[in-house]
Amino acid sequence: MNVLFLCTGNSCRSILGEATFNHLAPEGWRAMSAGSQPAGYVHPRSLALLAREGIATKGYYSKSWVNLPATPDIVITVCASAAGETCPAYLGPVLRTHWGVEDPADATGTDEAIDAAFMKAYQILRTRIEAFLALPLDALKSDPERLKAEMDKIGTLMPAPTNPLKGKP
Repeated sequence: MNVLFLCTGNSCRSILGEATFNHLAPEGWRAMSAGSQPAGYVHPRSLALLAREGIATKGYYSKSWVNLPATPDIVITVCASAAGETCPAYLGPVLRTHWGVEDPADATGTDEAIDAAFMKAYQILRTRIEAFLALPLDALKSDPERLKAEMDKIGTLMPAPTNPLKGKP
């Protein structure tokens, strides 16, 4: 099963999705990422975050959806349409779902605030990827409508809030 994480620039969110999925996925499942207008680079904060999380970063680069290494079975768009971004529509006979995530590359402010935006995007994607991988995938592969409904529902999941006072006296 091939999963494509798609956004416009392919420098942050789709790379985070691809790397996280590949880190967590079972044998035989593979993620790719691409952009409709690739930025031409992977944002250094994306790579730094993945490395801090113990996820391999070698081989990830910003690329176009034109020359994918495999045909995707599932396309997950990650642009945050609600924030006014235009998300590309993949033109192929595949299952499509939208998991909008704010673009951390647009974050401004202190280094801590920008890092927090990257971590938030990562945590949202990881929460959704873990939910996806927890589905009864073998059963759902034969029921595309149900799989699509489950994937759409997963696109609304958010990570559990963390308690900033946890562990403090």
